Amino acid sequence: MTRKRLCLLLIATLIIVTGALVWMLRTPASPFDNAAASSSPDLIQRGEYVARLSDCVACHSTPENAPFSGGLTMATPVGNIYTTNITPDRTSGIGRYSLADFDRAVRQGVAQDGHRLYPAMPFPSYQKLSDEDIRALYAFMMHGVQPASRQNQPSDIPWPLNMRWPLALWRAAFASGEPWQPAANRDERWNRGAYLVEGPGHCGSCHTPRGLAFNEKALDASSPDYLAGALLDGWYAPSLRGDAGSGISRWSEDDVVTFLKSGRNAHAVVFGSMTDAFNNSTQFMRDDDLRAIAHYLKSLPPGSNDSGHAWRYVQQSSQGASRRPGEQTFIARCSSCHGADGRGQAPWIPPLAGATSMQVDASSAINIVLNGSARVVTNGVLDAYRMPPYRKQLSDQETAEVLNYIRSSWGNSGAQTEAKAVAEMRQHTDPASINPIVLQMR
Repeated sequence: MTRKRLCLLLIATLIIVTGALVWMLRTPASPFDNAAASSSPDLIQRGEYVARLSDCVACHSTPENAPFSGGLTMATPVGNIYTTNITPDRTSGIGRYSLADFDRAVRQGVAQDGHRLYPAMPFPSYQKLSDEDIRALYAFMMHGVQPASRQNQPSDIPWPLNMRWPLALWRAAFASGEPWQPAANRDERWNRGAYLVEGPGHCGSCHTPRGLAFNEKALDASSPDYLAGALLDGWYAPSLRGDAGSGISRWSEDDVVTFLKSGRNAHAVVFGSMTDAFNNSTQFMRDDDLRAIAHYLKSLPPGSNDSGHAWRYVQQSSQGASRRPGEQTFIARCSSCHGADGRGQAPWIPPLAGATSMQVDASSAINIVLNGSARVVTNGVLDAYRMPPYRKQLSDQETAEVLNYIRSSWGNSGAQTEAKAVAEMRQHTDPASINPIVLQMR
C-alpha cells in the first residue's frame, strides 16, 4: 500500500507540474484576438499622444540610433538587458505583430514568439491601459513610426538566470491585473489622474519600493507603499505622497503642474531619470491631464516611508573662524549658485534647504555631485543652467563632508554620508550617463 500511494503521489505531482508548465507556456488570450486593426489619422494622432504619456521613446531609443529602434542599456542585479526595436520593421522590429500580439506584449509581457518580457518593460503598469489606448498606440507604432533595421541585442544575464519561463510565475504573482477601472466615489479629474499615474505614466516603476522578487510592492494607491519612494539604478526616486519631510506636502497642485510642464518649480528641478521623463514625456502632456495628475497625487496621504518629521527652515548661525567639516567646500563650490542660505535661485537653481534629496537616501545627492545633472530641454531649447560634475575636483571624503554639511543645515535632517558610499557610487557611475536623451518620435 505504501508503494501504491507513493506511485499515485508521483503521478499526481507529474500531472500538476505538466499542467503548470503548459499553463506557463501558453499564449494568453487578448480581447483583440481575431480583431481587425484600424489606422485613421485621428487614431494615429491619439496613439502618438499615448506614446508620449507612456514615455516609450526614452527607453526604446538611444541618441545615436533611430527613435524606437532599441539598444538602451538597462542594469539589473543579475546583468544588463537591452531595450528592443519596436519600430514597424518586419525583420528586426514588430512589423509582423498583429493588434493582439501587440496587446499581449504591452499589457501582459508576452512577445509574439511566446517568450516572457523582463519587467523592466513596465507591463505591470501598462496592463491598466484601456483597450482604446492600446488600439491607438498600435496604430501609431505601425503607421506613425519609421521602420528601422536594427537587430536586438541579447542580455548579459548568464544561464540559468536568463531563462524566461519563470517570468510567467512572476507575472501571475505580481502583475495579473486588469485594465484600470474608475473609482465610483471619486470625481472625473481624480480618476483621470489615477489612470495616467498608475497606467501609462508608470510612475510606480521608479517611485514605488521593490520587494525581494524585484516586484513593485504596490500598483495603486490602495497601499501606503505606492509611490512611497525607492532607490533605483543609483538614484532615489522620492515619495510622491503627502509625506511630512520627503514628499510633496509643501507643494500645491499648481507646483506639481509647473514641475511637470517646465521641469522646475520653486522647490525643485528635475534630475536623474526624471529628466528623461520630462524631456520626452511630461512637457508634451495636455494641461488638463497635468492638472488631473496633480489632483490625484495631492490626494495621497503620507506613505510607508514617511518620517513624520516636517521640515522647516532654520537660519544658520555664524561660526566665525571655526567651521564645520564641509562648510568651506560648500562656500567655495556651492554657495554662488545655491546661496549661502541654501535657498537657491528658484525656479532656475533649486534650493538645498528642504530638498527631498537632503532628507532621505543620499544616493541622488552623491550621484549629482559626482556626475552633475542632465540638461533640461524645454520645447527643444537646452537649459542654460546645469549642475557641473565634481568627480575630479572633490575626493570621496570631501564629497561626503560637503553633503553632510548640507544635509544637516537649514533644518535638513538627512543621515550622515560615509566616504565609502561616495567611492561605491564613483565606481558604478559615469558622467557620460547623464547626457540627456531628447528624441523626436517621428
